[in-house]
Amino acid sequence: MRDLGTELDYTFEDPGLLRQALTHGSVSTGRTSSYERLEFLGDRVLGLVIADMLLEAFPDENEGALAKRLAALVSAATLADVAGEIGLGEHIRARGNDSDLAGASGRLADVCEAVIAALYLDGGLSVAREFIARYWLQRLKNTTHPPTDPKTLLQEWAQARGYDLPNYIETKRAGPDHAPSFTISVQVGEMPPAIGKGASKRAAEKSAAAGLLEQLQADD
Repeated sequence: MRDLGTELDYTFEDPGLLRQALTHGSVSTGRTSSYERLEFLGDRVLGLVIADMLLEAFPDENEGALAKRLAALVSAATLADVAGEIGLGEHIRARGNDSDLAGASGRLADVCEAVIAALYLDGGLSVAREFIARYWLQRLKNTTHPPTDPKTLLQEWAQARGYDLPNYIETKRAGPDHAPSFTISVQVGEMPPAIGKGASKRAAEKSAAAGLLEQLQADD
C-alpha cells in the first residue's frame, strides 16, 4: 500500500478507500466492500476529466471527433495499460482461484477506475485530475487524428468496394465465466478470414477486424 501510494504520488487521509479500490469480491465482507461501487464512480470522474482535457486540447474539433477520442481514452484497454504502468495488479486483494484475476485486463481496468474514485473521494476533483493528467495527457497528445474503430474501418472498406458487410463468427469460447476468452473469425466476401481473440466478444471482433485490415493493406 505504501509503495502504491508513492506511485500515485498521494497520501490518503482514509487509507480504507484505497484498500476498497483494490479489493475483489472474493475477499470482501460486510466491513470491507469490493471495488464495484468505486469503479462506477471512477468511470464518471475519468470521463468528465478526459472530456474537459479534450475540449482544451482540441478547440477546433467537432463533437463526433471528440467522442471518438474520448471512447479510446476511457476504454478498458487504455485503463488496463495505465494499471500495468502503475503496477496495480500486484496490489489487488483476491482469494483462491480468483487470484488470477489480478492480471486479467478487464479486472485491471475496473480497479484503475476504482482507484480514480478513491482519489476523488479522499482528495477531491483536483487530486483525481492530477492523477489522470499524469497518465493520460501524453496519451491524449500522441494521437494526431481521432482514432477509428477497426470494425468501422473494415465496414467502410467493404462497402466502398461493393462487398457485403463483414461476417463475424464466434469460433471458440474458453475460460471461466468470470474471465472468459473469445475467439472470433471475420471474413469479407471470399477473401481469407482473420482471427481475433479478446476478453469480450467486442474486443475479439475488433482484434479480428484489425488483423483483416492488415492483410488487406498488405495485398493492396
